[in-house]
Amino acid sequence: MGGNIFDDYDSEFDLPSNGAADDHRTFVLVGRIGNGKSATANSILGRKAFISRSSSSGITKTAELQQTQFPDGQIITVIDTPGLFDCSLDHEFIGSEIVKCFRMAPTGVHAILMVFSIRTRFSKEEESAILSLKDFFGEKILDYLIVVFTGGDDLDEDEEDNDVNFENYLGRECPESLQEILRLCNNRKVLFDNKTKDQDKQTLQKKNLFAMVEEVLNSNGGQPYTDEIFQEIKRPAMEYRDEMERIKLQEGDKLRDMNEHMQQSFDKQLKETTRQLELNVTEKNIMLKNKLEKEKKARLEVEEKARINRIQLERDACLLRENLARVHREAQDNLARVHREAQDNLARLHREAHDRALGGCTIS
Repeated sequence: MGGNIFDDYDSEFDLPSNGAADDHRTFVLVGRIGNGKSATANSILGRKAFISRSSSSGITKTAELQQTQFPDGQIITVIDTPGLFDCSLDHEFIGSEIVKCFRMAPTGVHAILMVFSIRTRFSKEEESAILSLKDFFGEKILDYLIVVFTGGDDLDEDEEDNDVNFENYLGRECPESLQEILRLCNNRKVLFDNKTKDQDKQTLQKKNLFAMVEEVLNSNGGQPYTDEIFQEIKRPAMEYRDEMERIKLQEGDKLRDMNEHMQQSFDKQLKETTRQLELNVTEKNIMLKNKLEKEKKARLEVEEKARINRIQLERDACLLRENLARVHREAQDNLARVHREAQDNLARLHREAHDRALGGCTIS
Protein backbone atom coordinates (compact mmCIF):
# COMPACT_ATOMS: atom_id res chain seq x y z
CA MET A 1 0.00 0.00 0.00
CA GLY A 2 3.04 2.30 0.12
CA GLY A 3 4.39 4.52 2.91
CA ASN A 4 6.56 3.47 5.83
CA ILE A 5 5.40 0.65 8.07
CA PHE A 6 7.59 -0.24 11.07
CA ASP A 7 6.85 -3.70 12.42
CA ASP A 8 10.12 -4.42 14.26
CA TYR A 9 10.11 -2.67 17.65
CA ASP A 10 12.52 -4.88 19.57
CA SER A 11 15.28 -2.33 20.08
CA GLU A 12 14.93 0.72 17.80
CA PHE A 13 12.94 3.81 18.78
CA ASP A 14 14.04 6.66 16.48
CA LEU A 15 12.05 6.05 13.31
CA PRO A 16 13.58 7.40 10.09
CA SER A 17 12.37 10.81 8.96
CA ASN A 18 12.69 12.50 5.59
CA GLY A 19 12.52 16.05 6.94
CA ALA A 20 13.18 18.31 9.89
CA ALA A 21 11.18 17.96 13.08
CA ASP A 22 9.42 21.29 12.40
CA ASP A 23 8.00 19.81 9.18
CA HIS A 24 6.92 16.54 10.75
CA ARG A 25 3.49 16.01 12.32
CA THR A 26 2.38 12.77 13.99
CA PHE A 27 -1.28 11.90 14.65
CA VAL A 28 -2.64 8.97 16.67
CA LEU A 29 -6.21 7.89 15.82
CA VAL A 30 -8.27 6.27 18.58
CA GLY A 31 -11.92 5.29 18.91
CA ARG A 32 -14.42 2.46 18.82
CA ILE A 33 -14.29 -0.25 16.17
CA GLY A 34 -16.36 0.73 13.13
CA ASN A 35 -16.18 4.51 13.61
CA GLY A 36 -14.01 4.95 10.52
CA LYS A 37 -10.51 5.47 11.95
CA SER A 38 -8.74 3.77 9.02
CA ALA A 39 -10.84 5.62 6.44
CA THR A 40 -10.06 8.92 8.18
CA ALA A 41 -6.36 8.05 8.22
CA ASN A 42 -6.51 7.45 4.46
CA SER A 43 -8.25 10.80 3.93
CA ILE A 44 -5.51 12.56 5.92
CA LEU A 45 -2.71 10.85 3.99
CA GLY A 46 -4.47 11.35 0.65
CA ARG A 47 -4.15 7.69 -0.34
CA LYS A 48 -5.43 4.24 0.61
CA ALA A 49 -2.65 3.39 3.05
CA PHE A 50 -4.83 1.43 5.50
CA ILE A 51 -7.41 -1.27 4.86
CA SER A 52 -10.84 0.26 5.37
CA ARG A 53 -14.29 -1.30 5.09
CA SER A 54 -17.40 -1.70 7.26
CA SER A 55 -16.86 -4.42 9.85
CA SER A 56 -18.26 -5.01 13.33
CA SER A 57 -15.06 -6.81 14.35
CA GLY A 58 -12.65 -4.20 13.01
CA ILE A 59 -9.95 -4.41 10.34
CA THR A 60 -7.02 -2.90 12.27
CA LYS A 61 -5.79 -5.59 14.68
CA THR A 62 -2.64 -3.85 15.92
CA ALA A 63 -1.22 -0.33 15.90
CA GLU A 64 0.02 0.49 12.40
CA LEU A 65 1.99 3.46 11.06
CA GLN A 66 1.85 5.07 7.63
CA GLN A 67 3.67 8.16 6.40
CA THR A 68 3.26 10.66 3.57
CA GLN A 69 5.42 13.56 2.43
CA PHE A 70 3.55 16.40 0.76
CA PRO A 71 4.98 18.52 -2.09
CA ASP A 72 5.83 21.35 0.35
CA GLY A 73 8.12 18.96 2.24
CA GLN A 74 5.86 18.41 5.25
CA ILE A 75 5.78 14.85 6.53
CA ILE A 76 2.55 13.50 8.02
CA THR A 77 2.74 10.33 10.11
CA VAL A 78 -0.53 8.62 11.05
CA ILE A 79 -0.76 5.84 13.63
CA ASP A 80 -3.99 3.85 13.30
CA THR A 81 -4.94 1.87 16.39
CA PRO A 82 -7.29 -1.06 16.97
CA GLY A 83 -10.40 -0.45 19.09
CA LEU A 84 -8.30 0.01 22.23
CA PHE A 85 -11.38 0.75 24.34
CA ASP A 86 -13.43 -2.28 23.32
CA CYS A 87 -14.15 -4.39 26.40
CA SER A 88 -13.52 -7.60 24.42
CA LEU A 89 -9.79 -6.92 24.00
CA ASP A 90 -7.21 -8.60 26.22
CA HIS A 91 -5.73 -6.28 28.85
CA GLU A 92 -2.16 -7.28 28.09
CA PHE A 93 -2.73 -6.54 24.41
CA ILE A 94 -4.16 -3.09 25.20
CA GLY A 95 -1.18 -2.20 27.39
CA SER A 96 1.35 -3.33 24.79
CA GLU A 97 -0.45 -1.40 22.02
CA ILE A 98 -0.44 1.81 24.06
CA VAL A 99 3.29 1.50 24.70
CA LYS A 100 3.77 0.64 21.03
CA CYS A 101 2.11 3.90 19.92
CA PHE A 102 4.74 5.92 21.78
CA ARG A 103 7.56 3.75 20.52
CA MET A 104 6.34 4.43 17.00
CA ALA A 105 6.44 8.21 17.67
CA PRO A 106 9.78 8.87 19.42
CA THR A 107 9.64 12.62 18.69
CA GLY A 108 6.19 12.89 20.26
CA VAL A 109 2.56 13.04 19.16
CA HIS A 110 1.24 16.35 17.83
CA ALA A 111 -2.46 15.47 18.06
CA ILE A 112 -4.69 12.68 19.35
CA LEU A 113 -7.64 12.32 16.96
CA MET A 114 -10.61 10.74 18.73
CA VAL A 115 -12.93 9.43 16.02
CA PHE A 116 -16.73 9.27 16.43
CA SER A 117 -19.35 8.49 13.80
CA ILE A 118 -22.54 10.49 13.31
CA ARG A 119 -24.12 7.28 11.94
CA THR A 120 -24.09 5.46 15.29
CA ARG A 121 -25.45 6.26 18.74
CA PHE A 122 -22.87 7.55 21.24
CA SER A 123 -22.20 4.60 23.57
CA LYS A 124 -21.10 3.99 27.16
CA GLU A 125 -17.99 2.42 25.67
CA GLU A 126 -17.07 5.70 23.96
CA GLU A 127 -17.88 7.68 27.10
CA SER A 128 -15.36 5.56 29.02
CA ALA A 129 -12.77 6.00 26.25
CA ILE A 130 -11.97 9.59 27.22
CA LEU A 131 -11.52 8.50 30.85
CA SER A 132 -9.23 5.71 29.69
CA LEU A 133 -7.19 8.18 27.64
CA LYS A 134 -6.71 10.35 30.72
CA ASP A 135 -5.67 7.33 32.78
CA PHE A 136 -3.32 6.02 30.11
CA PHE A 137 -1.68 9.30 29.10
CA GLY A 138 -2.42 11.78 31.93
CA GLU A 139 -4.49 14.99 32.07
CA LYS A 140 -2.18 16.75 29.62
CA ILE A 141 -3.49 14.57 26.77
CA LEU A 142 -6.67 16.67 26.69
CA ASP A 143 -4.62 19.65 25.46
CA TYR A 144 -3.79 17.63 22.33
CA LEU A 145 -7.20 16.06 21.77
CA ILE A 146 -9.25 16.79 18.63
CA VAL A 147 -12.64 15.13 18.03
CA VAL A 148 -13.18 13.94 14.46
CA PHE A 149 -16.75 13.13 13.36
CA THR A 150 -17.02 10.80 10.36
CA GLY A 151 -20.05 10.31 8.13
CA GLY A 152 -20.17 13.85 6.79
CA ASP A 153 -21.77 12.46 3.63
CA ASP A 154 -24.90 11.62 5.69
CA LEU A 155 -25.64 15.27 6.45
CA ASP A 156 -28.09 17.14 4.22
CA GLU A 157 -26.22 17.89 1.01
CA ASP A 158 -28.76 20.58 0.11
CA GLU A 159 -27.68 22.69 3.07
CA GLU A 160 -25.74 25.64 1.70
CA ASP A 161 -23.57 26.04 4.80
CA ASN A 162 -22.27 22.62 5.82
CA ASP A 163 -20.76 24.04 9.05
CA VAL A 164 -24.20 25.27 10.10
CA ASN A 165 -25.63 21.87 9.19
CA PHE A 166 -22.99 20.18 11.36
CA GLU A 167 -23.69 22.50 14.30
CA ASN A 168 -27.43 21.85 13.93
CA TYR A 169 -26.75 18.11 14.03
CA LEU A 170 -24.73 18.48 17.24
CA GLY A 171 -27.47 20.61 18.74
CA ARG A 172 -30.09 17.94 18.01
CA GLU A 173 -28.18 14.70 18.56
CA CYS A 174 -25.26 15.47 20.90
CA PRO A 175 -25.75 13.81 24.34
CA GLU A 176 -24.47 15.45 27.52
CA SER A 177 -21.55 13.03 27.85
CA LEU A 178 -20.30 13.91 24.35
CA GLN A 179 -20.79 17.61 25.09
CA GLU A 180 -18.55 17.11 28.13
CA ILE A 181 -15.84 15.54 25.96
CA LEU A 182 -16.00 18.51 23.58
CA ARG A 183 -15.78 20.87 26.54
CA LEU A 184 -12.70 19.07 27.89
CA CYS A 185 -10.91 19.48 24.56
CA ASN A 186 -11.95 23.15 24.21
CA ASN A 187 -14.58 22.30 21.56
CA ARG A 188 -11.96 21.22 19.01
CA LYS A 189 -13.90 19.26 16.41
CA VAL A 190 -13.88 18.63 12.67
CA LEU A 191 -16.22 16.85 10.26
CA PHE A 192 -14.86 14.39 7.70
CA ASP A 193 -16.52 12.95 4.62
CA ASN A 194 -14.32 9.97 3.80
CA LYS A 195 -16.42 8.99 0.76
CA THR A 196 -16.27 12.24 -1.17
CA LYS A 197 -14.55 12.30 -4.57
CA ASP A 198 -14.55 16.10 -4.61
CA GLN A 199 -10.87 17.09 -4.43
CA ASP A 200 -11.68 20.61 -3.24
CA LYS A 201 -13.70 19.18 -0.35
CA GLN A 202 -10.92 16.69 0.45
CA THR A 203 -8.35 19.49 0.51
CA LEU A 204 -10.55 21.77 2.63
CA GLN A 205 -11.28 19.22 5.34
CA LYS A 206 -7.58 18.32 5.61
CA LYS A 207 -6.67 22.02 5.68
CA ASN A 208 -9.14 22.60 8.54
CA LEU A 209 -7.69 19.67 10.50
CA PHE A 210 -4.05 20.69 9.96
CA ALA A 211 -4.86 24.27 10.99
CA MET A 212 -6.44 22.99 14.19
CA VAL A 213 -3.36 20.82 14.86
CA GLU A 214 -1.15 23.89 14.51
CA GLU A 215 -3.38 25.75 16.98
CA VAL A 216 -3.00 22.85 19.40
CA LEU A 217 0.76 22.85 18.96
CA ASN A 218 1.04 26.63 19.41
CA SER A 219 -1.09 26.55 22.56
CA ASN A 220 1.34 23.95 23.96
CA GLY A 221 4.43 26.00 23.34
CA GLY A 222 5.25 24.24 20.09
CA GLN A 223 5.96 20.99 21.93
CA PRO A 224 4.40 17.66 20.92
CA TYR A 225 2.86 15.48 23.58
CA THR A 226 5.04 13.19 25.74
CA ASP A 227 4.18 11.77 29.16
CA GLU A 228 5.90 9.90 31.96
CA ILE A 229 5.31 6.52 30.32
CA PHE A 230 6.96 7.58 27.06
CA GLN A 231 9.86 9.27 28.83
CA GLU A 232 10.35 6.20 30.99
CA ILE A 233 10.60 4.07 27.86
CA LYS A 234 12.70 6.48 25.85
CA ARG A 235 15.26 7.39 28.55
CA PRO A 236 16.62 3.84 29.08
CA ALA A 237 16.86 3.39 25.33
CA MET A 238 18.90 6.58 24.93
CA GLU A 239 21.08 5.67 27.87
CA TYR A 240 21.47 2.22 26.40
CA ARG A 241 22.70 3.57 23.04
CA ASP A 242 25.01 6.12 24.67
CA GLU A 243 26.44 3.43 26.84
CA MET A 244 26.99 1.18 23.85
CA GLU A 245 28.90 3.95 22.05
CA ARG A 246 31.09 4.51 25.07
CA ILE A 247 31.76 0.82 25.42
CA LYS A 248 32.68 0.54 21.75
CA LEU A 249 35.35 3.21 22.24
CA GLN A 250 36.69 2.08 25.60
CA GLU A 251 35.92 -1.60 26.05
CA GLY A 252 35.33 -3.21 22.70
CA ASP A 253 36.00 -6.67 24.09
CA LYS A 254 33.21 -6.30 26.70
CA LEU A 255 30.58 -5.02 24.27
CA ARG A 256 28.61 -8.26 23.99
CA ASP A 257 28.28 -8.86 27.73
CA MET A 258 27.30 -5.26 28.45
CA ASN A 259 24.81 -5.30 25.59
CA GLU A 260 23.06 -8.33 27.02
CA HIS A 261 22.98 -6.81 30.50
CA MET A 262 21.50 -3.51 29.32
CA GLN A 263 18.99 -5.29 27.11
CA GLN A 264 17.82 -7.41 30.03
CA SER A 265 17.51 -4.29 32.21
CA PHE A 266 15.50 -2.52 29.55
CA ASP A 267 13.23 -5.54 28.95
CA LYS A 268 12.57 -5.77 32.67
CA GLN A 269 11.65 -2.09 32.88
CA LEU A 270 9.39 -2.35 29.82
CA LYS A 271 7.66 -5.40 31.29
CA GLU A 272 7.00 -3.54 34.55
CA THR A 273 5.61 -0.53 32.66
CA THR A 274 3.29 -2.78 30.67
CA ARG A 275 2.17 -4.52 33.87
CA GLN A 276 1.22 -1.18 35.43
CA LEU A 277 -0.79 -0.31 32.33
CA GLU A 278 -2.60 -3.64 32.51
CA LEU A 279 -3.57 -2.95 36.13
CA ASN A 280 -5.05 0.43 35.14
CA VAL A 281 -6.96 -1.09 32.23
CA THR A 282 -8.25 -3.96 34.39
CA GLU A 283 -9.57 -1.61 37.06
CA LYS A 284 -11.38 0.61 34.55
CA ASN A 285 -12.92 -2.35 32.73
CA ILE A 286 -14.13 -3.86 36.01
CA MET A 287 -15.77 -0.54 36.94
CA LEU A 288 -17.43 -0.32 33.53
CA LYS A 289 -18.59 -3.95 33.71
CA ASN A 290 -20.09 -3.43 37.19
CA LYS A 291 -21.90 -0.31 36.00
CA LEU A 292 -23.37 -2.14 33.01
CA GLU A 293 -24.44 -5.04 35.24
CA LYS A 294 -26.20 -2.64 37.63
CA GLU A 295 -28.01 -1.00 34.73
CA LYS A 296 -29.02 -4.41 33.40
CA LYS A 297 -30.30 -5.47 36.83
CA ALA A 298 -32.32 -2.26 37.18
CA ARG A 299 -33.81 -2.75 33.71
CA LEU A 300 -34.77 -6.36 34.51
CA GLU A 301 -36.43 -5.22 37.76
CA VAL A 302 -38.49 -2.63 35.88
CA GLU A 303 -39.48 -5.24 33.28
CA GLU A 304 -40.49 -7.70 36.03
CA LYS A 305 -42.64 -5.07 37.77
CA ALA A 306 -44.30 -4.27 34.46
CA ARG A 307 -44.97 -7.97 33.86
CA ILE A 308 -46.54 -8.36 37.34
CA ASN A 309 -48.69 -5.26 36.80
CA ARG A 310 -49.81 -6.56 33.41
CA ILE A 311 -50.83 -9.91 34.96
CA GLN A 312 -52.73 -8.13 37.74
CA LEU A 313 -54.54 -5.94 35.21
CA GLU A 314 -55.50 -9.02 33.21
CA ARG A 315 -56.85 -10.68 36.35
CA ASP A 316 -58.83 -7.56 37.31
CA ALA A 317 -60.25 -7.34 33.79
CA CYS A 318 -61.26 -11.03 33.90
CA LEU A 319 -62.92 -10.54 37.30
CA LEU A 320 -64.79 -7.47 35.99
CA ARG A 321 -66.03 -9.44 32.97
CA GLU A 322 -67.26 -12.24 35.26
CA ASN A 323 -69.10 -9.72 37.50
CA LEU A 324 -70.74 -8.09 34.50
CA ALA A 325 -71.85 -11.49 33.20
CA ARG A 326 -73.27 -12.38 36.62
CA VAL A 327 -75.18 -9.08 36.90
CA HIS A 328 -76.50 -9.59 33.37
CA ARG A 329 -77.73 -13.08 34.23
CA GLU A 330 -79.39 -11.86 37.43
CA ALA A 331 -81.09 -9.03 35.52
CA GLN A 332 -82.35 -11.50 32.92
CA ASP A 333 -83.61 -13.80 35.67
CA ASN A 334 -85.40 -10.95 37.47
CA LEU A 335 -86.97 -9.76 34.24
CA ALA A 336 -88.26 -13.26 33.49
CA ARG A 337 -89.61 -13.62 37.03
CA VAL A 338 -91.43 -10.26 36.84
CA HIS A 339 -92.83 -11.25 33.45
CA ARG A 340 -94.17 -14.56 34.81
CA GLU A 341 -95.69 -12.85 37.85
CA ALA A 342 -97.40 -10.29 35.59
CA GLN A 343 -98.83 -13.04 33.40
CA ASP A 344 -100.07 -14.95 36.48
CA ASN A 345 -101.74 -11.82 37.87
CA LEU A 346 -103.34 -11.06 34.52
CA ALA A 347 -104.73 -14.61 34.29
CA ARG A 348 -106.06 -14.37 37.85
CA LEU A 349 -107.79 -11.09 37.10
CA HIS A 350 -109.38 -12.64 33.98
CA ARG A 351 -110.67 -15.57 36.00
CA GLU A 352 -112.08 -13.30 38.69
CA ALA A 353 -113.78 -11.14 36.09
CA HIS A 354 -115.22 -14.22 34.41
CA ASP A 355 -116.47 -15.58 37.72
CA ARG A 356 -118.19 -12.30 38.58
CA ALA A 357 -119.77 -12.23 35.15
CA LEU A 358 -121.15 -15.75 35.63
CA GLY A 359 -122.46 -14.88 39.10
CA GLY A 360 -124.42 -11.88 37.74
CA CYS A 361 -126.08 -13.97 35.06
CA THR A 362 -127.30 -16.51 37.67
CA ILE A 363 -128.97 -13.87 39.86
CA SER A 364 -130.93 -12.49 36.95
